[in-house]
Amino acid sequence: MKNSDEIYCTVVSPMFNEEANIASTVAAIEKVMARIGKPWELILVNDGSTDHTQAAAEKICREKPFARLLSYMPNRGRGKALRTGFSEAKGRFIITIESDLSWDASLMPEMLRILEAGEFDLVLASPYTQGGAVEGVPPARLMISRIGNTILSMVVPGNFRMVTQMFRAYRREVLDSLELESDDKEIHLEILSKALALGYRAREIPAVLRSRRAGRSKFNFGKTAASHLAFSYFEKPILLFGLTGFGFLALALIIGLYLVIEFSRGRLNPDRPLMTLLVILIVGGLQFVSLGLVGTQIVQLRKEVYRIQMENRRLERQITRERG
Repeated sequence: MKNSDEIYCTVVSPMFNEEANIASTVAAIEKVMARIGKPWELILVNDGSTDHTQAAAEKICREKPFARLLSYMPNRGRGKALRTGFSEAKGRFIITIESDLSWDASLMPEMLRILEAGEFDLVLASPYTQGGAVEGVPPARLMISRIGNTILSMVVPGNFRMVTQMFRAYRREVLDSLELESDDKEIHLEILSKALALGYRAREIPAVLRSRRAGRSKFNFGKTAASHLAFSYFEKPILLFGLTGFGFLALALIIGLYLVIEFSRGRLNPDRPLMTLLVILIVGGLQFVSLGLVGTQIVQLRKEVYRIQMENRRLERQITRERG
């Protein structure tokens, strides 16, 4: 990210085929940020749109001195768009928000006040926490989102009800500390996971999530579900391997008790398939539990890598400042 002592806040908004929403989105953001009374900037990132988003964004940037446009082809995904925006952000605080008006921008001042208070480093807007609400979102998509976030919340430290939202506010140093790699929607999980691993503190506040007002939804259930399941596995392998292993061992215990009863009655036949199944379940259960424990150690090592990356980035920035 670029350094600037003049910019208080940078708002980053990725766009993909949002020509129908961009003008309204920028107007809503401008109205809210104008009330703060501090220097700010808006970075619009055109993520390879194939409609007239580019032209609409260029027109806005010509008319609005606070707006800048970053663009590339072809479409690379939300993660790439956000990383592109972060690399050019100059603000002390960075807010990310979708460009389809699905979130209420009026929450931005509260998010910034929380960051300025100094207790938290990230603020997450959530419709699922107490006081939040959902309006007009299709029931099927809402159900998928709730189930997915419930599962993901089990593997992310902290008691968060939603961990996949884009509408967030960050201290600049949080994003400066992270080596981000994701190109798609899993970047939200990557940011939160790495930030918490480095000791940064996050707060969840209630928000209203609405259905988009215009244009087509970009939601891809199969792709999103696959990436989120993969994240759950990499974040807490003990959930997959450990639960599977203990399930095998529990089943082995039941079969073992049954065989003991059969033995006490003098009816046990060593050649029965249950004997073989019992051995397989015990060995398999122990193997799965062991893999879960090894995976947990790998997760801890990965967190150490995050800390090393953070220190490297700090050194790089320090060297750049000294040379500059």
